[in-house]
Amino acid sequence: MTPQERAEKCAALMFAADAASPGLGMKMVSVGPGTATMSMVVRPDMLNGHQICHGGFIFTLADSCFAFACNSYNQNTLAQQNQITYIAPGQPGETLTAHAVEVSKTGRSGVYDVTVTGGDGRTVALFRGLSRNIKGQHFPEEDTP
Repeated sequence: MTPQERAEKCAALMFAADAASPGLGMKMVSVGPGTATMSMVVRPDMLNGHQICHGGFIFTLADSCFAFACNSYNQNTLAQQNQITYIAPGQPGETLTAHAVEVSKTGRSGVYDVTVTGGDGRTVALFRGLSRNIKGQHFPEEDTP
């Protein structure tokens, strides 16, 4: 199995068991070893009192994208710490896109950066996630890296 096939299989299994991400309308755009891209349309029920996307939904999109990136090696991996900086508001009806990239993976720990952009390409938020591998795999495999 190639690293790309492994990442795709992990993402498919995780997404099928994930009620939160599809429940918020998130879609998997792409996934690869240590990377993922997801999108979500800002719905009316995601708006705060300023009529912009509530930051919690932006955080959740970034966090889900981070989860798919750091679980792409067929090792069960959880978030250890996350931090987000909001740059610009998400607007009603626009598609937000999150792109996660692996910055570092050493031993059981990883560092991932996620950039959330708006429909016009502007940066909406910058997210950093720290991951930690735990016991188990998404599917049985003899030689997991």
